[in-house]
Amino acid sequence: MKAYLITPDTQFIGAVEVAGLDDVKALIGFDTLEFDAIGSDGGRLYFDEECFLRGASGRFQIDTVIPVSGKGVVVGTAAGGEAFSDVATDIDDLRRRTKFS
Repeated sequence: MKAYLITPDTQFIGAVEVAGLDDVKALIGFDTLEFDAIGSDGGRLYFDEECFLRGASGRFQIDTVIPVSGKGVVVGTAAGGEAFSDVATDIDDLRRRTKFS
C-alpha cells in the first residue's frame, strides 16, 4: 500500500510502500507506535510513542496535531480504521500542511 514517510532531519516527505504495521515499525525504527488521525480522508500519522523520551532529532507537525520528534509514516485506513489502505492524502497537500522545526 502507498504511504508517506516523513523524515524531519532532511525535511523529506516521500512515497513508500508498506504491507502492514511491521513495515511502519521498520520505517520509524521503533516498535512503540502511536497514531493520530490527520485530515478527513481516513489518514493516520504513525510515530514513535516515546519519541521525546528518546531525544530523537528533528521535529515536525501536521496541522494542529501534536508535534512529533523523529520519523513518521502517514497511511490510509479502511474498514472503519481496522485495516490499512493506500493513503488518500495528496502529497503536495501534506507538504503544505507540515511544519518542520
